[in-house]
Amino acid sequence: MQVETLHRAAPPVARYSRPAVILHWLVFLLVALALTAIEIRGPRGSDSRALWTGIHIWAGCTVLVLMAVRLVWRLVHGVPAAEAGGGFLALCARAMHWLFYIVLIAQPLLGILMTNMAGRPVMLMGTDWSFSLVGAHPDLRPDVRAAHGFIGNALYYLIGLHALAALWHQFIRRDGTLRKML
Repeated sequence: MQVETLHRAAPPVARYSRPAVILHWLVFLLVALALTAIEIRGPRGSDSRALWTGIHIWAGCTVLVLMAVRLVWRLVHGVPAAEAGGGFLALCARAMHWLFYIVLIAQPLLGILMTNMAGRPVMLMGTDWSFSLVGAHPDLRPDVRAAHGFIGNALYYLIGLHALAALWHQFIRRDGTLRKML
């Protein structure tokens, strides 16, 4: 007698589904917005800083929600199979994709924790919405802030590497990988 498993991996598909493509590009745009906002926010106490920090927080919180949806979508619907002859490169691609999932979920959570540990709730600009996951922890906040900053800087490199890999697949290998996400 064979025992059925409660969870089966979704079968591989030929290309990413339309919802997965939309989620990918929305997350890309929101991450770009969050990174841009934090770079141009202006001096402390300025109206510019308040505006761009508010945009940064909105973008980060939205990324967190969309990444949770995207992760569930991926687990339910699967992903396209790796191109033939992938081997080690296919393993690297899977590792990079999971690293993105981890980073793009951890980064907004760290931002929320950093704000909460300063004794403030996260407030979504233009709304009455605010929330806290933890209370004030001024002793831990510098470490969380450092991790948030480190991951934010590392995102530039991860995004660049991801884009270079996509271009390499498109123009060097010519294997159709990039078309799966367009």
